[in-house]
Amino acid sequence: MFTGIITATGRIAAIEPIGGGHDMRLAIETPAGWLEGAAIGASIACSGCCLTVVALQTDRFIVEVSGETLSKTTLDSWRENSRINLERALKMGDEMGGHVVSGHVDGVAELLSVTPENGSLRLWFRLPPELAPFVAPKGSISIEGASLTVNEVEGANFGVNIIPHTAGVTTLGDLRPGSRVNIEIDMLARYVARLRQFNLGDTKA
Repeated sequence: MFTGIITATGRIAAIEPIGGGHDMRLAIETPAGWLEGAAIGASIACSGCCLTVVALQTDRFIVEVSGETLSKTTLDSWRENSRINLERALKMGDEMGGHVVSGHVDGVAELLSVTPENGSLRLWFRLPPELAPFVAPKGSISIEGASLTVNEVEGANFGVNIIPHTAGVTTLGDLRPGSRVNIEIDMLARYVARLRQFNLGDTKA
């Protein structure tokens, strides 16, 4: 589990196709000392996608990504030197600064516009239609692994504001209209929808 508070950005150092070219192995470089205490098998959120460490080097870790993950996230567009958001897994007793994030990407959204607004940036995204019912004004959402508050919703589109600090310490400040981003809906919204299906007698969904 994660909180959606990005603690570093990493760089894709190498990409190796595996599994007959359907899967891939990634080497990800981190800031000096960021991996201190990490172990093989640890979970690290990489731009919102929970990946398992299969090998460790000095300030670099290796992960393997399945074709299923590549098809459901933005990872298929990563290239060498791509910058990504990083978060280590939550430990018991850690400060819960964002919201509960599982690292299981629900879908990919498209950035529609970026507009300066006072000292911050207003970003508008378009969701896949099937995710739109799970996003509500003032609710939480994870975008590229960063915990953000939804400002407003119009159909399948929603807006968020990011302050200069967030733009500077994450990859969100690099986004441009047309950029694709990993989205994880609020876990509470997911379970409320599931309970509602049972209350309505629809147990097949």
